[in-house]
Amino acid sequence: MEQGILLSTGSDIDFMIHGVFSYNLFGQEVWITTSHVCLLIVVLVLLLFFIAGGMVFRRAEAIPGPLQNVLEMAVEFLDGIVSSSMGKNGKGFRNYIGVLFIFILFSNISGLFGLRPPTADYGVTLPLGLLTFTLVHVNQFRYNSIPSIWKDVCSPLPPWLPLWAPINLIGEIAVPISLSLRLFANVLSGTVMMALVYGLLQWFATGWPAVLHVYFDLFSGAIQTYVFCMLTMTYISNAIGGEE
Repeated sequence: MEQGILLSTGSDIDFMIHGVFSYNLFGQEVWITTSHVCLLIVVLVLLLFFIAGGMVFRRAEAIPGPLQNVLEMAVEFLDGIVSSSMGKNGKGFRNYIGVLFIFILFSNISGLFGLRPPTADYGVTLPLGLLTFTLVHVNQFRYNSIPSIWKDVCSPLPPWLPLWAPINLIGEIAVPISLSLRLFANVLSGTVMMALVYGLLQWFATGWPAVLHVYFDLFSGAIQTYVFCMLTMTYISNAIGGEE
């Protein structure tokens, strides 16, 4: 395939997912796509960022420099979000929510650097939704008894009259789908809009589309990151129950 991973200029701009190369796995043809490559780039950049951040904190100074200041502000911001949303329950989820927030944010804003955002691929957002779904129900069974869980499933009717149980179960199954589709659709819509701007206007789209990138990639990307993480924390807190 001769499709580029990065945004190019002219009439050949394309934000679709394309195959880069294929290989045979157990008799099946498996494709490595532009989404895989962009995802790998984001992961490698984050890995370097985390390594650099760890080195800064290991050599932390009483009077922090600019980089240490930025990293401490980021950590305090993420800790504040988790503690305000989950209370005492949030202590064990700070690392997960922090990594989730940073990964989604960097994936969303990667369009600023010419990449096709990995979160514009449903194959990336669905596993994130399934991770949340798994955490919700693991903690639900960890902190609640079977009778109380069954009572919630049958709510608002009594446990001995489970007429409402199928609807509640459908609602539980819809959680990862709604989470993943919300993130995917919002990021993809921004990707498509920018593709239309560059593809239709071509040479006229010089300079001023940066304003649109700020909205679709930076502002909207940050909002969607915050919404996904807030919903994740809310679902987990509701599943744990009890402590505030």
